[in-house]
Amino acid sequence: MPETQHLHEVLVHLRRIIRATDLQSKRVVKACGLTIPQIMVLRAIEELGDVTVRKISDNVSLSQATVTTILNRLEERSLVARVRAQKDKRIVNARLTDEGREMLKTTPPLLHEKFISEFESLENWEQTQMLSSLQRVAMMMDAETLDAAPLLDINSPNLS
Repeated sequence: MPETQHLHEVLVHLRRIIRATDLQSKRVVKACGLTIPQIMVLRAIEELGDVTVRKISDNVSLSQATVTTILNRLEERSLVARVRAQKDKRIVNARLTDEGREMLKTTPPLLHEKFISEFESLENWEQTQMLSSLQRVAMMMDAETLDAAPLLDINSPNLS
């Protein structure tokens, strides 16, 4: 296959991936009014309990500044509350409200769930090869340092 054909096919597949994630994002917003990163932050708080921005940031692989912005929006919607830690009043934690818990019950499944199943069924060498290829693609697109949450469910297995 000529090199230009490879290039064309790579670009088509990249565009399909981008389009699939964009469509999923729009479906999620339409279904529950939340973005995928907002859902991920809510799920992290649900999983971790009263938690600092730093711990949420580490859990969802987003910068603390991004998480703070997301928390501000979630707090405006009464889905989370900020509370001072009992032992050290200087520490402020995020906590799910009853409305936040109810919202999580209605959030749709995310695009990555089928991907996780498929990825975990691959041989270890195939997983490593895929990771290496995607890292190279991110580098080629000057995207390796961008702040981006994985589109993966915080509660999915084997993602610790």
